[in-house]
Parts: sequence; C-alpha cells; structure tokens
Amino acid sequence: MPRLMGASQRCRSSIKLSRCTSLYSVGALWLLLMMVMTAYACPKSCHCTERNGAVVQCTSRSLENIPSNLPKDTIILLLSSNRIRHIPKEAFKDLYRLRELDLSHNAIESVEVGAFQGISESLRMLDLSNNQLSGLPKDTFAKLHARVRLSHNPWHCECSLQEVLRELRLDPETVNEVSCYTSVQEEYVGQPVIQVLDSGINFCNFHQKTTDVAMFVAMFCWFSMVTAYIIYYIRHNQEDARRHMEYLKSLPSTSHISKDYDTASSVF
Repeated sequence: MPRLMGASQRCRSSIKLSRCTSLYSVGALWLLLMMVMTAYACPKSCHCTERNGAVVQCTSRSLENIPSNLPKDTIILLLSSNRIRHIPKEAFKDLYRLRELDLSHNAIESVEVGAFQGISESLRMLDLSNNQLSGLPKDTFAKLHARVRLSHNPWHCECSLQEVLRELRLDPETVNEVSCYTSVQEEYVGQPVIQVLDSGINFCNFHQKTTDVAMFVAMFCWFSMVTAYIIYYIRHNQEDARRHMEYLKSLPSTSHISKDYDTASSVF
C-alpha cells in the first residue's frame, strides 16, 4: 500500500513538471514569435517583399517622415517621391543590413550629423538627388562607404561643401550633375562642382580671404570710431577752454578795482 501511494505522488509530480515544461515552451515560442513579428513587421504605408532580407517599398506614399517601424532585416529601402524635408540623427540606426537607400525626389533641406550612423559600414548606395539641399555639415557622411548621388540640388558652392565632397564617393554617372546653384564667387554659378574643384579652385582659401577682409573692415571701423571720439573730445575741451577764457576776460581786472578803491579813499 505505501508503495502505491509513493508511486501515485511521483506520478502527480511528473504531471505537474510536464505541465510546467509545456507552459514554459509555449511562453518561449510566443516570445520568439513576437520577436520575429517585430523584426519582420512592415509599415502600413509600405509594401515589403523578401529577398534574402526585406525590400521595403515606400515610394510615392506622401510620407513626411521616415517610418519608425521598419523591419530590422531591411536590405533595400525605397523612400523616393515623398514629402520628407529633414533627416534626423540615427534615422536608420537599427537597419544594420541596409545596402541601398533611395531618398530621391523628396523635399529634403537638411541632414543632421549622424543621420547615417549604424548603416555607414553596410550601405552601398545612397541617393539624395532631386531634393532641396544647398549645404551639409562637414561630418554628415563620416565613415560612409556608399556611392552617393547628390545631383539636382540647389548647392551653394563654398568651403563647407568642398570639405563634404572631399570625403565622399560620388556616383560617377551623376557626378557632373552636381552643380553650383549659388556660389561665393559668381563666375562658378551653373558649373559642375567637381570640374570647378579640379581646375584648382579652393573655396576654403577664398573663405579665408573673405574672413581677413571682414576683419580688416571691422578693425578699420573700430579705429575710425576711436579717432572720431578723440577728435570730439579735444574739440569739446577746446570749446570749454575758450568759454572759460571769455568768462575770465569779462570779469573786472584787479588794477581797475584797485584804482577805484584808491579814488574812494582819497575822497573820504
């Protein structure tokens, strides 16, 4: 009889352990499923396909911002022909497998430093053509290995743009379409930036000369103000001195007072 009771208890313990193991397995599978769903979720405004990684098509969807719930295994992200105006810092930081990024035909006016942080090693093609970019911070494309398209933007040719281009691999097919829309030197407006730079023009030297001239003008203005103040001060003092002298001259002289006093004394 005790043996039967012991066997019964062991059986119940075994059933409980089996149930716990089953619950643990279900929980683990559910967690894994949620992780998979999160990794492969596709934004509602986009269309996703699988090609050894996600190809995310978000073209012509009137987007004003970059979708925040992009699949983490995205290898191609197409965001062209939208209304995006700004690329914030770390906009693509979780897309470690991203190879191609198309941001062309938007209204992008600014790109923050660090916007491509997290994808600089994997990215092979970046298209920023046909936007509203006139300039970029110096370290915008730091450590980026991708070929970059910058054509058909209203670029302002000056020192900072020269420094940005120095660090880039421009797409050879569109490199001559990166032109000066405006420039610190008017004669280069309308010309391809690379051709201008290849001709030996250094916008940074021109910038330095402009700065030197500005400093000279500022110093000249300061010197002129000091000189004008000194002249005013001297003239003001001279005017005071003249008035003081006239006042002194207007006073009765000492000899005249003495004569008047002597005359009065002799009378009395």
